[in-house]
Amino acid sequence: MKKIIIFLFLVLVYSQPTLSQFAPSDVSNLTGGLGMTWIDGKPFFAVRFTPEFSISKIGVGLDLNLEFNSDGLRKENFNETSDYLSIIRYVRYGNKREKVFVKLGALDYYTLGHGSIMYAYNNSPSFDNRKIGLNVDLDFDKFGFESIYGSFGEAGIVGMRGYVRPIQYTPMASIPVISNLEVGVTVASDFNDNAGKVYGITDTTNNSMAVFGFDLGLPVVTTSMLNLSLYFDFVKFADFGSGSSAGALLELNGLGLVNASVKLERRWNGKEYMPAYFGSFYEIEKFGKANLLKNINSSMDGYFGALNVGVLGTVNLLGSFQKLDDDPNSGILHLTTEVAPSGAPFVARAGYDKVYIKDGADLFKLDDRSYLFAELGYKPYSFMIVSLVYQWTYTPIRDIDDNVIGFTPQKKIEPRVSFIYPL
Repeated sequence: MKKIIIFLFLVLVYSQPTLSQFAPSDVSNLTGGLGMTWIDGKPFFAVRFTPEFSISKIGVGLDLNLEFNSDGLRKENFNETSDYLSIIRYVRYGNKREKVFVKLGALDYYTLGHGSIMYAYNNSPSFDNRKIGLNVDLDFDKFGFESIYGSFGEAGIVGMRGYVRPIQYTPMASIPVISNLEVGVTVASDFNDNAGKVYGITDTTNNSMAVFGFDLGLPVVTTSMLNLSLYFDFVKFADFGSGSSAGALLELNGLGLVNASVKLERRWNGKEYMPAYFGSFYEIEKFGKANLLKNINSSMDGYFGALNVGVLGTVNLLGSFQKLDDDPNSGILHLTTEVAPSGAPFVARAGYDKVYIKDGADLFKLDDRSYLFAELGYKPYSFMIVSLVYQWTYTPIRDIDDNVIGFTPQKKIEPRVSFIYPL
């Protein structure tokens, strides 16, 4: 009976999933917890169950979220068919950059190619408007493709990058370095009615947003400890401008002590052009983003940098920043971090995104250009975390027909008791 009670309690408890890019892909966990949450100043009881199961290359993640008060269940939890379907957060086979990678459900920080068109795209940045999408990446050695379908419930993002390693088809296939030259072509489009709409222009017969790209990639060094690759991308918007970029990606495998990757990129941006247009904030800012694109009236070059560091499997940090040379309001920051020492009685996690950063004082100011998750917890037992969670996120704005027409910031504060039980 005691085991049954413990199991039922685990089923009813609530927890925020760990940062997906740091979670081991071959580990199964029962995670859950319960607590109170304040959403825009209103208190709700919160119950969540978020187990992840992994057997070999197959993984399944569930996500049941219930928030209720004296008035009953919060409406935004289950007001669309997709809310019920999204209880299954994802089903996947393999992982990104493996020969076969397929994922159905929530798509977290997905990148097409080198990221000049789509970088760290998230199809469900609002928990109140979760979507079910699909990734399929296949590598056949001499050629392959990467693909994304953003949402099955509505017209949205569809993208594919096909690539070929042409020298693999010649007698020079055995030559080091040059034989791995990769040539790619990308097509991505958002078919949402608001995606390409430029307000103030009367001709709105075609409101979709289409982007095309061409790229070259060359792995220079490929070893078990060090990888270095160079690349060049050219991108053209169907109804707007074009731009290009060149960069280098360095990856270090420190035998479990320190793993790191560094990406540096120089960008040449033409009129009516924006690099990494489909980014982590895209589903929030798509309502009017085409207007921003249309108003870029001059060429503005810029730079981009990304750093991913893991130390002893305990401290993990992922960050990126991009900015234009001549636009002081163009900074875009993405940060995620986790500190979870094995055997230590505490855990700390955080994630932060901000767009259109003006200066240093604006960098960490929370407003309608920000997304934040932070958790600080104490572990009285190895399977239990008592923590306080703060979220600055978004909730959808709906018209009279219950269609999403925009998003507004939402603050959530939660004292929480969480449980993690490895299987």
